[in-house]
Amino acid sequence: MVRSSYERIRAELGPEVAIVAATKYVGVDELSTLAEAGVEIVGENRAQDLEAKHARYGDTFRWHFIGHLQSRKAKTVNELCELCHSLESESAARRLTIPALVEVNLSGEATKSGIPEAGLEDFLALYENVVGLMTMPPATSDPEDSRPYFRRLRELGERYGLRELSIGTSQDYRVAADEGATMVRLGSVLYEG
Repeated sequence: MVRSSYERIRAELGPEVAIVAATKYVGVDELSTLAEAGVEIVGENRAQDLEAKHARYGDTFRWHFIGHLQSRKAKTVNELCELCHSLESESAARRLTIPALVEVNLSGEATKSGIPEAGLEDFLALYENVVGLMTMPPATSDPEDSRPYFRRLRELGERYGLRELSIGTSQDYRVAADEGATMVRLGSVLYEG
């Protein structure tokens, strides 16, 4: 099932949009299913899970970190990942050495991570390896509700010359692709069909 879902979505999005398989709820033993399905990039949310999964499947995948990055976990992320999607703190910025996307909280929700849009320009001055932006819009049952947040992030990327946009998850990845996503973070739509 994962293979058919992955191939269908890959064909739908085309080669311009990278599919990052979110593995937060995928156990170490289950990663073999992703490898067999042809998944190339996995995104992990927790540094300790990243270590365990990478120890077993290191060269099988390209590894991205997509969860909240604590500065004390930056060393692990630096060693194991090619990209961090969730840079949002000065302390992590000082410790991270790999390319990163700055997480921007466009919704203003206190429960969401990310820096506020008003602080983006100052934050970008702290870290020279920023290659793009990431955001999480408010939870919604209608994917179209995410469109203004994705559009705004694309505009910010254009303003600051940042090409990579990590926008869209299982429920709204099609809208994200319409709005310029270069990466989508997919979980349930891959695993449940």
